[in-house]
Amino acid sequence: STSEGIMAAQEPSPPSSLEGNKPGFPKKILANGPEDKHLCNSCQKILRRPLQAQCGHRFCSFCFSKIVSSGPQQCSACIKEDLFEEPTSILKQGGAFPDNAARREVEALAAVCPNEGCTWTGNIKEFEATHEGHCDFMIILCPSCKELMRANEQERHNERECPERTLNCKYCKEPFLLKNIKAHDEICPKYPMICEGCAKKKIPREKYVDHIKFCSKFKAPCRFHVVGCDTSVKLQLQREKTKVAELSRRCQELEAKVSTFENIVCVLNREMERSSTTMEAYNRQHRLDQDKIEILNNKVRQLERTVSLRDLSIVEMEGKMREMSAATYDGVFVWKISDFTKKRQDAVAGRAPAMFSPAFYTSKYGYKMCLRIYLNGDGTGRGTHLSLFFVVMRGHSDALLKWPFNQKVTLMLLDQNNREHIIDAFRPDISSSSFQRPVSDMNIASGCPLFCPLPKLDSKNSYIRDDTIFIKAIVDLTGL
Repeated sequence: STSEGIMAAQEPSPPSSLEGNKPGFPKKILANGPEDKHLCNSCQKILRRPLQAQCGHRFCSFCFSKIVSSGPQQCSACIKEDLFEEPTSILKQGGAFPDNAARREVEALAAVCPNEGCTWTGNIKEFEATHEGHCDFMIILCPSCKELMRANEQERHNERECPERTLNCKYCKEPFLLKNIKAHDEICPKYPMICEGCAKKKIPREKYVDHIKFCSKFKAPCRFHVVGCDTSVKLQLQREKTKVAELSRRCQELEAKVSTFENIVCVLNREMERSSTTMEAYNRQHRLDQDKIEILNNKVRQLERTVSLRDLSIVEMEGKMREMSAATYDGVFVWKISDFTKKRQDAVAGRAPAMFSPAFYTSKYGYKMCLRIYLNGDGTGRGTHLSLFFVVMRGHSDALLKWPFNQKVTLMLLDQNNREHIIDAFRPDISSSSFQRPVSDMNIASGCPLFCPLPKLDSKNSYIRDDTIFIKAIVDLTGL
């Protein structure tokens, strides 16, 4: 039929997932076309439970967990967009936070059911909560005959149509496949038989042989019927006559066999003794070989562990060297951001909304800090301002420092003609979690969402030169 042809071309529908343990939603559920900012940077589908990594790229919760399940990984989107920068472009467990704004935006998108024939419409949130995995038009696979069907046809198929369906025998209650019904009747131990002697009915097959043994009316052909005797005799009488002759013949056969077996046993005993000696020698050698193999395996495992530890420490040292070469130790930090135009476009498109600066310090053993910038704005400044934030990071000497952090912070966008720098300054709100002693790699960023109106950077200006801007941060060291 036409509907069967349609189903054969389709794939079984995926089950529902309210726990976020699936990759993104298929693009075809969108009533309107997808935008790049709504797509997962891993599975390229519509974001499901979006997480934002430190580099600013978004992933489905499931996809991010899958990427980092075997350890820290480089962000493929950063590499592809030529934005790779350590450590922010390294994806790792706990290195991403739920992007609730993006989630709300995705869940509000208009959606349609991708299953053919279904007229359901709503938004993605409603689709996931009430429709995904429950649609009557969802295509499913019969596990027995592998036929594709709609979910609302499954019960009828299982009960009446599936050629591989199982039935229960009405006699023995054992299950068997529909196609094997005749074969089952031939072997069913409870199948009803009729005795040809006494005409008794409904004798279960398993008891039939016992019945005819003792049935006084059951007759069998004479044992000489092969040479023309047509007489039928009662089974019991015939059995007694033949039993004596049969026993005599079997005794003679058994005596001959016993003599032959005795000779064979002698030969086998000698062979067994020889084989036993050879096997013992083989077993000894095998045990020695196994011991050597185990020793060598242990050495190989030990060497692999040593090499892995060396590789990890080299990567760690390289990261620390890069960090140390960029760091300053006087509370003053100048951040050079090149390729400004491309990075601004990536921020507008939602591919990389945020960037982190390298770390800097108030002194060798002082506070560790960095900057976070949104080239297309964040929060109240999204789409209208360049947003600039200050981040307190976890440092080696935090136990020796005063908390909460309470130093005045000045943030500047430098005029490369040295005339009119854009400056904003703030003193920390010491009740905010942003300025308490960090318990993770970095605290929540705090600063200026309305730092610089974007039109100032669009018209002719002296802040961008050679496609590069400079951001300067000054931390007041008074009292330290």
